[in-house]
Amino acid sequence: MISKTLSRLGVLAGALSVGALVAGDALAQATTTNRVAANTDWSVFQETNPTECFATSAPKEQNNTRDGQPVQVSRGETLLFVFFRPAEGVNGQVTFTGGYPFASGSTVNLEVGSSTFQLFTEGEWAWPANPEEDARIVEAMKAGSQAIVTGRSGRGTTTRDTFSLLGFTAAVEEARSRCAS
Repeated sequence: MISKTLSRLGVLAGALSVGALVAGDALAQATTTNRVAANTDWSVFQETNPTECFATSAPKEQNNTRDGQPVQVSRGETLLFVFFRPAEGVNGQVTFTGGYPFASGSTVNLEVGSSTFQLFTEGEWAWPANPEEDARIVEAMKAGSQAIVTGRSGRGTTTRDTFSLLGFTAAVEEARSRCAS
């Protein structure tokens, strides 16, 4: 399991510059006209060159603490995504951006109902170890009502972001169908 995780991290780190550009573009697109659908608390965006579709949502609630005490912090965009990129074989990749650089070597916990998943971090981004874990998370999110993402910044702030899952299934299926290969 650890070697598979490291392998995926190596592949993801190798693609990080491309992924960061795409993810950065995704953030920029969230305020453009590339939105093709909205399903309650989730939106769907589509790009055509190259073909890419994603469902995304912002948190409904954010809590930031340091040493157990609430603190005010400045964070960038905080979004949870599910990506589809047919040309790259990406079919439902879960990705989270916390709006700040995560602590080096840290992981992020994603809780959906009674299930907890570990996301690996690099810079401001976090994702599961492999496509099988992506699929497990997506299935849990389809059955859940909220997702809670907890991470730690490089400055020692613990963040807890709560995402509504109202409209998640419809948004993910819309993104999937728009990017079917």
